Amino acid sequence: MLVVSMFLAYLIGSISTSTLIARWLARIDIRQHGSGNAGATNTLRVLGLKWGIVVLVLDVLKGVVAVLLAHALGNGNPWVLYLSALAVIVGHNWPVFFGFRGGKGVATTIGAYLLLLPLPTICAGILAVLLISVTRFVSLGALAFVTLAPVFILLIHPHVGTFLFSCAAAVLSFYRHRANIGRLVRREEHKIFGKYD
Repeated sequence: MLVVSMFLAYLIGSISTSTLIARWLARIDIRQHGSGNAGATNTLRVLGLKWGIVVLVLDVLKGVVAVLLAHALGNGNPWVLYLSALAVIVGHNWPVFFGFRGGKGVATTIGAYLLLLPLPTICAGILAVLLISVTRFVSLGALAFVTLAPVFILLIHPHVGTFLFSCAAAVLSFYRHRANIGRLVRREEHKIFGKYD
């Protein structure tokens, strides 16, 4: 059931909501506008706040659905849950249906985390939101979230599997945010409601 669960989770992740909504709503490829990322923040910039929120919610739900499905298929086996959660994130980042060009996986990671690790997720999420509200840099808040989650897991829910899973998710997020990290270092990163030239 592990392989089946991971495969289905990957396919769920591969449903790129921002790409689909932009095609249906504006007849555009969201990946050719704004930052070029198929995610909630770029959708917000290109299509407006309402649609950014819609994409955010749907991307979170992808993580939730994948974990619920993994729980049913794996009878609660934690490794089936963790690996399927990683698979849905990978699907979001590199979707098979859209030429392997997707988003950065943070919303989908949050969805998976909420079911697997609710308290550490809430703690890391509160700090990340506070950071975004102060700096207006979504990328900085996202990186803070995936960095803090393993820390809170060690403090609140210490377990080798959950810690390794959260570290793997953090690595995926840092890899997808490598361009943002460069812009943050150079002080060239765009703020949440900023426009791309």
